[in-house]
Amino acid sequence: MTAPCRIGVDIGGTFTDFVLADDRDGSLHNEKLLTTPHAPEEAVLEGIRRLLARHGIAPGEVAHVIHGTTLVANALIERRGVPTGLVTTQGFRDLVEIGSELRHDTYDLFMQVPQPLVPRRHRLGVPERMLPDGTVRAPLDEDAAREAARSLAAAGVRAVAVCFLHAFRNPAHERRMAEILAEEAPGLTVCLSSDLVPEIGEVERASTTICNAYVLPVFETYVTRLADGLRGLGLTGPLYLMLSDGGTVGEATARRHPIRLVQSGPAGGVRATALYGQAAGAPDILCFDMGGTTAKACLIEGGEPLRSLDFEVARVDRFRKGSGLPLKVPVIEMIEIGAGGGSIAQVDRLGLIRVGPESASSDPGPACYGLGGTRPTVTDADLVLGYLGAGSFLGGDMRLDVAAAERAIEEHLAKPLGLSVVEAAWALHETVNGNMAQAAAIHALEKARRIEGYAMVPIGGAGPVHAAQVCRKLGIGTLVAPAGAGVASAFGFLASPVSFAFVRGWVAPLAALDMVALRATIAGMEAEGLAMLAEAGVAAPDATRRVTGALRYVGQGFQVEAEIAAAAIAAGDRDAMRAAFEAEYLRQYGRTEPALPVECVSWQVVVSGPVPALRLDAAAAAPAAPRSRPAWFPEAGGFVDTPVIDRAGLRVGDMVEGPALVEERESTLVLPPGTRARRDAAGNLVVSL
Repeated sequence: MTAPCRIGVDIGGTFTDFVLADDRDGSLHNEKLLTTPHAPEEAVLEGIRRLLARHGIAPGEVAHVIHGTTLVANALIERRGVPTGLVTTQGFRDLVEIGSELRHDTYDLFMQVPQPLVPRRHRLGVPERMLPDGTVRAPLDEDAAREAARSLAAAGVRAVAVCFLHAFRNPAHERRMAEILAEEAPGLTVCLSSDLVPEIGEVERASTTICNAYVLPVFETYVTRLADGLRGLGLTGPLYLMLSDGGTVGEATARRHPIRLVQSGPAGGVRATALYGQAAGAPDILCFDMGGTTAKACLIEGGEPLRSLDFEVARVDRFRKGSGLPLKVPVIEMIEIGAGGGSIAQVDRLGLIRVGPESASSDPGPACYGLGGTRPTVTDADLVLGYLGAGSFLGGDMRLDVAAAERAIEEHLAKPLGLSVVEAAWALHETVNGNMAQAAAIHALEKARRIEGYAMVPIGGAGPVHAAQVCRKLGIGTLVAPAGAGVASAFGFLASPVSFAFVRGWVAPLAALDMVALRATIAGMEAEGLAMLAEAGVAAPDATRRVTGALRYVGQGFQVEAEIAAAAIAAGDRDAMRAAFEAEYLRQYGRTEPALPVECVSWQVVVSGPVPALRLDAAAAAPAAPRSRPAWFPEAGGFVDTPVIDRAGLRVGDMVEGPALVEERESTLVLPPGTRARRDAAGNLVVSL
């Protein structure tokens, strides 16, 4: 008999979140601990230990653990990977430094760009050349290849990325280079671009391969420690990891492709948000994820988030596209729109409040945590304004220090600005809200969407605190506040199927596309996907396949992802393929170009297992005794004695009028005056603004 419980774990910059789903009665149990940055697995193991003990669940009753982490992204941002080398086609070793030559700030004469992860002395060129169609123009010079391998080993690198020109069409030279590296330097970790990113785009392909090699040994060490720790607790089920595109994979697959986990935590939050919106009858959603370090936004349409095959990490300028290391990985398309609860505020040279990007994280944390932090953060402001309860934070497990928050705000904000502590706290709160609303609106405009037509679903520990004010600034009229918003990403992991996306680059006119070869390529990707799913215990009959073509009009530099029906591929129906592309092109750009020929750039196959079932209809608990505390609402004239409502005690159909503070263990929903919330059957509070 299958064990009845499953655990989702999300490591964030400030907190590590846990959700345990008990399939025997559909109950969900949450936990939240401060992250342990020096050894992230310590918080994971301690949280699981507490979760099992608190609810009387034996380790043997846990079927599996699903895990998402910021470890990969943080290793790239903080440059904590291993010494890495690059072997590439002779004459192209500076490709990763030259990049695309696009400027992310046209008018900044002192514009900074991210420094390559591989220094020039460790970037070596080897004579060889493939042509764009995969034919060999110059064979691999094996003597030079062996010399490069020995040179890198002598230089002390621990990982090597191999990226030859046009290897996405013919990987023979890269594979031979890997064999030579294994012979000459058997201790090195080797990553091939033809395995990781078999697509057009030399800069992105090289950058992604380098990033994967750079973090792979660090990630392997961490996963090994975590897996050993879980076994030490008595958990014998498999460990799954969350990918950036919303799927999960087994431990063995994740070890080979850690770069696919670069956005794993936020992807889980989007998965959860889609479920919450669906339960509330709101298919078009703005996911607003505000945690301890950052705030992110994602548009969900018809229950499905927007996706992309391009991403950036470790941006020099946090909010500027083009200022980071480019990656070619499947991701749920999210945009960082602002600061998190732990983001530090200061007064800039112009006398304005600036929030972030520096964060207090979990160590030392905001001033109110009492762990050594002395600089004001968003959480400190929310506490001073009365939105957070000093004695009820994390269900009372962590008491907040109001006086410490006031001192930090007074010293660093109020005195320099000539304001009272409360005025400075409100200015900080409003600055964050205004920045996030502006960024979310711009993101929607860039996608040709009217944000007023969406409902907002706030997640993350700080999301519900700020959501209503951000909605008002955006003109959004409906807010769907789910239960357990503070641990939504961990919950989303439990709702994510085992899944993996495979991509093959193939630039060719649609009219001349070799359909026999295309069907063989797609069949090969499907077979590879089914093998990966089998590793995770998913049988082939339970798997689904989805094929997407990246297509464009000839002469364009950007492509559009369009789902292609299996029948069209089987029949070689080019008209149906073009129709699918133009329908998506029309949706994105509002027009098509019927006279222009179409070409394909790449093909993607996503192989997925069944979507796990989760219940959202938690029963109400006995209502807590009525209480209140002062909270700051400028529209009501300042501090107002505000009802504090225990969310667990709300029943289906119960109404809450603002101003009110609806508390649960992991977060607080702030309802300003003039708002009204109703509890629906799925446990959501649907707020009308």
